[in-house]
Order: sequence, then structure tokens, then C-alpha cells
Amino acid sequence: MGIAQENRVEVKSMLTAVSSKPSRSARVHPFTALDNAMSPHTLHVIVYYPRSPFGSFDLDSVRISLSELLSMYPPVVGRVAKTPDGILEVKCNDAGLRTLKAKVCVGIDEWLRSADGHDESDLTAWGDMPEDPSTWAPFRLQINEFQGGGVAIGLSCPHRQADATTLTVLLKSWTEAQRRRCIVHPPSFSPLPSILTDDTDAVKPNSATISKPISTKTATATFRFSSSSFKKYIEEDGIFPKASPFDVFAALFWTRVALVKRKSHDRVCMCVDFRRLLPNPLPYGFFGNALNFSSLEMTNVADQGIVHVARLINDHVTNLTVEKIRSDLNRVGEQELMYGGDLTIVNMEHMIVEGDPMMYEAVFEDGVRPVHVSYRIGNVGGEGVIMVMPSPEKGFGRVVSVTLPEEEVSKLLVDQEILRFEPKIILSGVK
Repeated sequence: MGIAQENRVEVKSMLTAVSSKPSRSARVHPFTALDNAMSPHTLHVIVYYPRSPFGSFDLDSVRISLSELLSMYPPVVGRVAKTPDGILEVKCNDAGLRTLKAKVCVGIDEWLRSADGHDESDLTAWGDMPEDPSTWAPFRLQINEFQGGGVAIGLSCPHRQADATTLTVLLKSWTEAQRRRCIVHPPSFSPLPSILTDDTDAVKPNSATISKPISTKTATATFRFSSSSFKKYIEEDGIFPKASPFDVFAALFWTRVALVKRKSHDRVCMCVDFRRLLPNPLPYGFFGNALNFSSLEMTNVADQGIVHVARLINDHVTNLTVEKIRSDLNRVGEQELMYGGDLTIVNMEHMIVEGDPMMYEAVFEDGVRPVHVSYRIGNVGGEGVIMVMPSPEKGFGRVVSVTLPEEEVSKLLVDQEILRFEPKIILSGVK
């Protein structure tokens, strides 16, 4: 994917940010069965700003607000430990958040145009969990300053400990603390409601070992679609009235990936956040994982029209009942990988709250909104992952990131059906 180039990100320093108020020394945060099923994967969020919201690169201006926020999130500054029975849990011991500062030797526009997924991983800090994790920092923050202005904030953690909503709310809450605003979505550490669990599934054994990295060499490309291109497609192809942008773009990429993979019978895994799908919805601040993984199958999907596939996806997602979610939760952990064992399509429509994409509301300074937000999942299987996310322009625009084997991504980048939507392609390594 593109021309090989030397590392353009140089880490300059590392420190540990601590909470402003110590938590109770005996406090422990347990993992759910769903959390444990996520253990092979890592999660990374990168938020790009057109200019530095910090004023100076030493972070003194935001360190106080970060410490105040961390006092609300004891598991973020805690450390993983084993019980005598070998069960992993988080000891909330105020050990701190590892924070790195780095310089990027190109401008932010050049980076978004020329970097690929492997380059982007340099904007986040990560280290695999050791056999003894008691001193290992699971959450890591990296502040990257681009040449000529612009900043990318990368936050990483084991997927066992949090999902994309949790990390997004954490970053957004930091910006609210910095501006002395009310924390809109304070963290909630309550367990999953009893309607989703039963006594036999409340805690499943887990292991400190992480699955071996996936051997398939993958690449990632990001497609940004405008509201106007979505509306144009609706008018030309007559999509049914209830179709959401997610339905359409998920159908578009499922059919095109199936064509690339040359599969006649295809099964995908649909990943949907269930916080707001319950009779008594969980708050956005629910800390941990609240994701439903379910299978959807179709024969000859590559030969099907997008309208037909979009309707199938819409029916599947809108019919996720509490009973279905509970049944799917009871089966987590049966597969080795939650992402990429089958082609996995991630729905992030829930991130749009009253018309505003939550991730683009992470504003440190009035008038300086993020220009792009990336979500990366580590150790995905060879079938790949499609993530359909809100766009910074709001409305019907969406950002679709695709992680697949390299040769398959190369084919998608020139796929005429996708290009008919006139997307802007970024972070693909294409010069």
C-alpha cells in the first residue's frame, strides 16, 4: 500500500498522569464474560485537530483537567491483577495513565493524505500485556504534534477493558473538564443488567495470554462519503424509506468485499452497541464493553443489489431484541476472534446523539473541532473488518474504514461501484 517510508513519528518523552483524588485502595473492577471474549483484540482511537488545542507542547495547560478526569475513572489508572483462581481483574490502585508526547515530521494534511493504517499505529502507544501485568499500564495516551500545527491524540487499551464508546466518552469528557463544562456522560461502573446475564454466565474463566497475532498481512483504507453523495444515491437507486446511511454503506461494502473475495455464500458478523437498545437503556458512560455480535448470512451476496442487501441489514439490526442480545452474549467466547473470523461490520450509528456525532464534539477549544477520528482494532482475523462511522460534516455523510488483506484493499480502492459515491479516500497510503 504505497511507497515504503521511514518512520515519521518520533516519541520525545513519556510521563505518568495520575488522578487528582485517590480511589479506595480495596476497589476492584471485574471483567464480564463479554470483556474476556474481547481479550485477543486491542482498541485504538485517534482524534485529529487542525491546530493544537493545548497552546504549548508541554501539556501543562491540560494536565490538571486530565488528572481531575482520571479521578472519575479508577479502572483507567489501575493495573490488571490475577486472583488466586487465575481470574483477571483490575485493581484500582491509582498507578496512573502512561502518557507519551511525540513529533510528526509532516503536516496534518500531508499525513491524512499519504499515511496508511500501519503509519497511523505510530500515533498510539501500545505494549502487549506481560505474564505478570501488575506494573503494566493498560491505558496509554499519546499526544502527537504535526509539523506546522495540528495535533493527533491517540488513546489505546486492551479491548477487554473498554469498547469504542467508552474511549470516546473518556476523551470527550476530558475536553469538557478542560473547558470547565458539565461532564455530559459521567462514567458508570454498574454491572450489566440481570436481563442480559444469568448465574452460569456471570463470570467465565479467562487467561492472561493473548492470542497470537494474525499472520495475514492486512491494510486499512478510509473512505469519507458526503451527505450529498448519499442523497444522490438514494434518488438514483430508490432505497427504501427506512434505510439508514449505515444500511446503505454496509450493504455497499459487503457486496464489494464479497466480490473481491469471490464468495458465493457469505456470512458476516454484525457488531452493534446495545447500550440504547435495552428497555432501560444503559448510559453512554457505561464503562466496559456493551457490544452485540450476531451472524447474518446471504447466498450470492456479490450478485445482489445494494437495495436488497440494505433491507436485509436493516431488518437484522432493527430486530435485535433483549432475548436475542442475551442469547448472543451467552455464546461469546465460542469463537477465537470476535473481529475478522467472519467479515465483521461495525455499526456506530449510536454515536450520533441529537444529530451530533459524539466523537466530533470532543472540543478542547471553542471553534477547534476534530477534522477526523479514526478507530482501529488490533489483531483482527483475515476476513476483515468494515467500520461505518459518523462523519464530521454531520447529516447523512459517513466515514467507512476497511481492514482487509492488502490485495483486497487495493481492489476496493479502484472499485467503480464504490467510486460512484465520490468518496474522499484518506489514510490508505496512496500517493
